[in-house]
Amino acid sequence: DSIDAGGFTPGTILIERYRIIGLIGRGGMGEVYRADDLKLGQPVALKFLPKSLSMDGDRLERFFAEVRNARQVAHPNVCRVYDIGEIEGEHFLSMEYVDGEDLSSLLKRIGRLPPDKALELSRQLCAGLAAAHDRGILHRDLKPANVMIDGRGRARIMDFGLAVAVDEGAAETETSGTPAYMAPEQFAGKGASVRSDLYALGLVLYELYTGKRVFDAITIEAYRKKHSEETPTSPSVLLPDFDPAVERVILRCVEKDPQRRPASAAQVAAALPGGDPLAAALAAGETPSPEMVAAAGQRGGIEPAQARWLLLGLAAALAASIFLTPRANIVSFIGLEKSPEVLRERAREILKEVGIGKPADSASAFGTDDDFLKWAAGHGGFGRSLTRDAVAFEYRQGAQPLVPALSTTGPYPSPVVTWDNPAPTQAGMAEVWLDARGRLVRLSVVPPELEKDSGPAPETDWAGLFRQAGLDKDRFTPVDPRWTPRSFAGTRAAWEGPHPELPEVTMRVEAASYRGRPVSFRWIGPWSRADRDPEGTAAPPTGGLVFEGILLSLVIGSAFVARYNVRAGRSDRRGAVRIAAVVIVVQGAMWVLGAHHVASSDEGWIFISGFCNTAGMGIGFWMLYLALEPFARRRWPEMLISWTRALSGEWRDPLVGRDLLLGAAAGIATGLILGPIRVLLPPRLGIPGPLPHAFDLGAPVNAGSAVAWLLSAALFSAFWVLGIVMVLIVARRLVRRGWLAGLLVTFIFAGSYLGGGVVTLSLGLVSVGILIFVTVRFGVLPAIVLETCRRIFGYRIVSNDPSHWTFYAGMIAVAGVLVLAYWATKTALAGRPLFSGLGLEEKAATAE
Repeated sequence: DSIDAGGFTPGTILIERYRIIGLIGRGGMGEVYRADDLKLGQPVALKFLPKSLSMDGDRLERFFAEVRNARQVAHPNVCRVYDIGEIEGEHFLSMEYVDGEDLSSLLKRIGRLPPDKALELSRQLCAGLAAAHDRGILHRDLKPANVMIDGRGRARIMDFGLAVAVDEGAAETETSGTPAYMAPEQFAGKGASVRSDLYALGLVLYELYTGKRVFDAITIEAYRKKHSEETPTSPSVLLPDFDPAVERVILRCVEKDPQRRPASAAQVAAALPGGDPLAAALAAGETPSPEMVAAAGQRGGIEPAQARWLLLGLAAALAASIFLTPRANIVSFIGLEKSPEVLRERAREILKEVGIGKPADSASAFGTDDDFLKWAAGHGGFGRSLTRDAVAFEYRQGAQPLVPALSTTGPYPSPVVTWDNPAPTQAGMAEVWLDARGRLVRLSVVPPELEKDSGPAPETDWAGLFRQAGLDKDRFTPVDPRWTPRSFAGTRAAWEGPHPELPEVTMRVEAASYRGRPVSFRWIGPWSRADRDPEGTAAPPTGGLVFEGILLSLVIGSAFVARYNVRAGRSDRRGAVRIAAVVIVVQGAMWVLGAHHVASSDEGWIFISGFCNTAGMGIGFWMLYLALEPFARRRWPEMLISWTRALSGEWRDPLVGRDLLLGAAAGIATGLILGPIRVLLPPRLGIPGPLPHAFDLGAPVNAGSAVAWLLSAALFSAFWVLGIVMVLIVARRLVRRGWLAGLLVTFIFAGSYLGGGVVTLSLGLVSVGILIFVTVRFGVLPAIVLETCRRIFGYRIVSNDPSHWTFYAGMIAVAGVLVLAYWATKTALAGRPLFSGLGLEEKAATAE
């Protein structure tokens, strides 16, 4: 009779499934019984809501919310909740039965735990709380009474009766929780957050190590005042031999200002002495949360000597790039003295001579003729005498605004004007190609649709166009026309004659006119190919269809995998949103700087095209990140440490600064290998080599297009590196070992250089190997910086002559990497002087 059996006597069977063993606890939210699940044959705990509260809608909804929230968290250090039931109007939930005692009673019984056991439980509490936060759940009532210590000595967080979603907690204005463990901002009605849970965690850890509460009071107002105004007694005051590392962690957790507390439970675990929470999570077969990944790895600044070596390597590679990269560009072989402004005016003069007036809109770009470069490589190499054939300045104008469609032929997907975009269909559209010296290479004019003149057409005077092309018409012999103009023409003509600089090469001039006015003029060599594929030579569509099919399958597959990861709670949704936002901002900046804009209502269509592309890129990155990142975090989380810190906003973290500096130095050095060295080395060895770097649509026609290209290089590099990470994960799953997976992926990606000869293949292996090594050893962030710098400094430094008009574009990239190096070095050192350790301080003190 002296035993309190509660509302149910032992042996009672509920809903033909649960047999009551006995009452094991009672609290404000009801009674808890131990029972046997007769269907599954295992012990469970049943928590009943008091009858007086079953009719209270708010309390009943809170009871249901406890089940909903607790069921979202599955972790070895969180007590599992199974289901909810009802019997005779009483609601109960079934949950895992933990054979042990709660931490509160344990501390009352033994005082405090030994340091080793306290450290072990501290890590387990951090892991359980991190799992809840990773699912977007705030506990809001973490205290020793809600922590069970099971029979194996493991901590299990219980009682999610006050738990809410993170967003709901921030909006909460009511005070909820146990006053002894509530954060100051909760007393102030500012809502709960992850950091308020960490405040409670700090109070629990304090009690765990010292056996004493941080604050004791009788009334809620007294607790509010103590939490808001009083400074906790340092644990080392109570225990003189207290571990200072643990003390720092606890005191950081109980800071009054939430912003001064750790950002996550994973950071708390990482700051505790000894151990590796990331390795522990992987060993337990768990997928570490993004916060745990960000909290892993080294903390604090790098050694000044390490920073000096990185800066020295970056400076040496940058100097070599400025010196060598321009020598591998076609501009160094042909010269390109006339600026775009001069060539643009020259093109308008030619059009004026053939009767075309001032334009309503115009656009221009440079293009390199790869067919000519291949031909020239086998016919005496590249020389300044061949300027007219290697690079052309392409100018287009129209009597109405030129409204391009979204183009992928340039360096980045954007509405840009090219020789066929928009299609030359409107009367008055005209196109002029000039060589580097301003000589006419091609002319194309769209004639009027409606004929206004009648009678026979006048004779066409071709002498003017020959003169504009720098050709002697008397040295050319009339022949039958073979190349048709793009637009309608009434008269066609053709001539053959010697190349002005290479008399042994026979060239061809094809021309056409409409009613005496030239509408077409083209300079054609033995290397020239038709822009429009002749009938019967078009490649079969099978290869393209296969590629499109694979791409579509990847997109659809990524969508399904992303959906699965989100529903399973594995995805880093916050990181995916942030990377999508960055992509949208970068892509939007590229559109503003690089797209062709018009001062008319048609700009609305250009905006719609750019907006759709920008939104599509952002959604694509968001979906791919949701699909890929959880697998990387599960299989190879070390690659994501600095990347996750940067993506979460920790830009001033020393590890982020170190990786940015490392990536820039390695990227510029790698750019030398696949850039100028690959072009300049084979001639030195007397063997065939690759063509010089092209000067094309990505060339610095203006500052806007130059910056847009730099942004596109960074965006494409991010996509490329994430693809490499995906292949690395698959390879590691197959071969099990990280170094072997890296070697396998290196050979896979270096296979694209198989057709480039021995030198190109060897340098390609080295370059790809460096990228894979940096990705595996240091992570995704430095790999993206490396690939970005490789693409820029290996190819896009066109001139190192300050008097040349292309000089400033390369210097934009140089200035950008110097600013990045300065900021990264300062961040990586974390306040330490760069030249400390060299004895300069001692020498200065001696001199004084």
